[in-house]
Amino acid sequence: MLGGGQLGRMFTLAARTMGYKVMVLDPDAASPAGQMADVHVRADYTDLAALRTLGAACAAVTTEFENVPAASLIELANHCRVSPGADAVAIVQDRSHEKAWLADNGFATAPFALVNSEVDLDAALAATGTPALLKVSRFGYDGKGQARVATLSEARAAFREFGGQPCVLEGFVQLELEISVVLARDDAGHCALFPVAENRHDNGILDISIVPARVPDSLAHEARGMACTVADKLGYVGVMAVEFFVAGGQLMINEIAPRPHNSGHYTLDACVTDQFEQQVRVLCGLPLGDTRLLSPVVMVNLLGDRWHNGGPHWAALLSHPALKLHLYGKEAARPGRKMGHFNVLDADPEAALQLAEKMRNAL
Repeated sequence: MLGGGQLGRMFTLAARTMGYKVMVLDPDAASPAGQMADVHVRADYTDLAALRTLGAACAAVTTEFENVPAASLIELANHCRVSPGADAVAIVQDRSHEKAWLADNGFATAPFALVNSEVDLDAALAATGTPALLKVSRFGYDGKGQARVATLSEARAAFREFGGQPCVLEGFVQLELEISVVLARDDAGHCALFPVAENRHDNGILDISIVPARVPDSLAHEARGMACTVADKLGYVGVMAVEFFVAGGQLMINEIAPRPHNSGHYTLDACVTDQFEQQVRVLCGLPLGDTRLLSPVVMVNLLGDRWHNGGPHWAALLSHPALKLHLYGKEAARPGRKMGHFNVLDADPEAALQLAEKMRNAL
């Protein structure tokens, strides 16, 4: 596993449960995945000796975040199986490449323009309209590396604040809601799709996922089909997520994540196979697992903001037998940092949502 965060941790737990040994490469000595691994190699993702150690010891390698250098994946592919491959990751780890690829392949998106230098901003604003979001092409996530701009002077100031690095300017749409589809695609091109999640965000960070999404069946079917087409066109092998805007009853692709996804954490308790076991299955060439939803579910993210005055009130939360808590083993809580999540299961989706919101506030 390249990457030692919570996604790598949950993959490691799934793999070890299935009888595999796991080596994690991550420079952080306290990484959540490294705590669970059989071997933790503490090195940078570009460390050639560490990559060769991984390649020699492991039958297969996967990733838990999209910013692993594509060159590292290419090096590893000389020694062992790598999934997902470098070509697909290189497209979706860069917003500029991702947006251009989506447009070239006929997928609907919000209005956007590529900004490679300050002189591009005037034409970009004319193309997207204002207000708009300026986002760095690389290494931005959870609301980081982006700024809302309404004028050319604001756009210039934001571009300079981002160090003049390549950006994407995205126009706003009349957003009704956001949904996502997590899927797995194997070597033979078979897709296994999880149920559609309805997502609410707070300051650019996922707050709540509601499953099944409260959208017409026809729209859910279209989203699942579009997500599978994205994976096919990328030649993707592994677990991935496609995030959508719903605007005017139409779907627009927002982002592609080449890994398990925060909005897929509900699968840990509510599906026959969760997204992390599915990642193990694809990586190891096993048949894809059953993705059926066993119960309506609401997932709530737990951020570091809640760790104050002695920490969250776990007793209140754990007093509910249909509530499942997952903590990530991170040593330090910081505002905006994902520390864990909980899932609420109920045959009545609205009852699950009400309890989830009540418990989020009680914490």
